[in-house]
Amino acid sequence: MNAIVEAGRTQIMSADQMRERINAVQKVMQAVMKEDTHYGKIPGTQKPTLYKAGSEVLLTTFHMGLRLEVEDLSSADEIRYRVKAVGFHQPTGTIVGEGIGECSTNEEKYKWRTAVCDEEWDAYPESRRRVKFVKSWNKRGGGYTILQIKQVRTEPADLANTVLKMAKKRAQIDFTLTALGASDIFTQDIEDLPEELRGAADEEGNPIQPGAPLEHPAMKEAQTVQDLAKVMNTLKAEERKKYLPYFQQRMAELKGGEDGAAQ
Repeated sequence: MNAIVEAGRTQIMSADQMRERINAVQKVMQAVMKEDTHYGKIPGTQKPTLYKAGSEVLLTTFHMGLRLEVEDLSSADEIRYRVKAVGFHQPTGTIVGEGIGECSTNEEKYKWRTAVCDEEWDAYPESRRRVKFVKSWNKRGGGYTILQIKQVRTEPADLANTVLKMAKKRAQIDFTLTALGASDIFTQDIEDLPEELRGAADEEGNPIQPGAPLEHPAMKEAQTVQDLAKVMNTLKAEERKKYLPYFQQRMAELKGGEDGAAQ
């Protein structure tokens, strides 16, 4: 750990120092951090996402503090903040890097809310209401169901503190990943994106539709219900849970094919 601290005082870190820093991050991740509390795996992504709580653990481990610089970019119908997190080594006060984060009430999840009732939706002017189409996966029968949700605009002022805190969180995590060279271990802010904007990929890096079940090669090749069941029985408990949606989809497809052949 001393080498990590001393490295902040030199211009260039040696390969050994960089390796020690990365190893330290991984050790903290394994020994201290908990999945779904300090970091989490967002479906369709290859790397775990670092959460605010995990960022705080890493900053404490490496004795790093933050000074925040807030820039107010708000307008009449939008609250928007940009935050710069200037990180420093607490024992020495040495500046070690910066992180940037921004948040706005015009982001999808803040700009709209579901109408309480039809009467509320009707009472809003057309410019401040909408119908959002949502694609929802049908776990029972397979395939997608299209839902229509009536939404109305939120009041930006009600969310001012929320977006300020979010901008601060994004800047803090940006600094943590950059300063510790941990971007190859964690990703950032994927959980903040609407599901339809997340870049989803399977285990081989191939893109998949967000919300769609993860395909299993052997299940895909199964020709009968019996073949499909045999594949499922070979999987471990974690894998069964992971591929259950695709198993249900294929089961529905194969049963449908058998019913058609019987007729």
